[in-house]
Amino acid sequence: MTRKIIHIDMDAFFASVEQRDRPELRGCPVAVGGSSARGVVAAASYEARRFGVRSAMPSVTAARRCPDLVFVPPRFDVYRAVSRQIRAIFAEYSELVEPLSLDEAYLDVSANRRQLPSATATAQEIRARILAETGLTASAGISYNKFLAKIASDQNKPNGQCVITPAQGAAFIAALPVAKFHGIGPRTAEKLNQLGIFTGADLRDKDMDWLQQRFGKSGAWYHAISRGIDERAVTPDRPRKSSGSETTYFNDLVTNGAVEDGVRAMADEVWDWCERTRSTARTVTVKVKYADFQQITRSRTIAGPIADRAHLHVLGVELVRSIFPLAKGVRLLGVTLSNLEDAAAPADRQLAFVL
Repeated sequence: MTRKIIHIDMDAFFASVEQRDRPELRGCPVAVGGSSARGVVAAASYEARRFGVRSAMPSVTAARRCPDLVFVPPRFDVYRAVSRQIRAIFAEYSELVEPLSLDEAYLDVSANRRQLPSATATAQEIRARILAETGLTASAGISYNKFLAKIASDQNKPNGQCVITPAQGAAFIAALPVAKFHGIGPRTAEKLNQLGIFTGADLRDKDMDWLQQRFGKSGAWYHAISRGIDERAVTPDRPRKSSGSETTYFNDLVTNGAVEDGVRAMADEVWDWCERTRSTARTVTVKVKYADFQQITRSRTIAGPIADRAHLHVLGVELVRSIFPLAKGVRLLGVTLSNLEDAAAPADRQLAFVL
């Protein structure tokens, strides 16, 4: 049976919530994030995007591009509450809902729980419900697999939807620039371009061996998606793969001690999450961004789960010491845990620590 997949993506979610709750911001270019010299844009309204303001952009760059930009501090508790409202709507249409973040999710509506005439009509009704119940707009992509549904949701943003049928899939992918393929980042797109691959049609012309020799395990994925093949199912309650925390400092950290203290502080935030969710992990990654925006990461995976907060401190500090002595100031530090699992019994955690 051909699947019917919908990808719902809220339009400029964080910024739209702020404009909804503060009428004086409607129609204004808005950036959610800090306005300081070290601030970063978390989200931008469509009015701001017209000036080239984008998420993850330094706030000083955003303000330079858009002098009238209004900075608003994030309210993640509000965004999470709205996200729960939206997910409650999704649950009325399908048992197969796979959230990707607070503002987007896949739905498999093949079972047609509401007995609507098509997946297209289902997406329209879901978007109308979201607007009526939250005052926010959403865009949707409808197709026969996740890859195409994700791409389709971007085609008619904001407040629109796009359908890619099985009969249209091959031609749609053939004409699509590889830089717009979901999962192909700027560096991979550049490498593909250097190899003479600019569109889906160019990618489809390469056989499996050729792609695997140059892209390893990803070669098989590129071979499949260039032909419109994506067999991934919509998976509810997808296990979380990682949890992390990072901060950008107002002043560069210029001493070893300050950097170590920063890593411990980020480790504390991540461990607080572990305690709340009763999770632990086996892999620690420390992220360092220098004053010149050069970024490096250091990771370590241990045999058993991390025993406690102190153990995480030790691992994080050991990793960051590999960059000492500092050659330049540090503007950002982050600590991420991955290889997550349910917390083991205390005795088991201690045994893993000793080993």
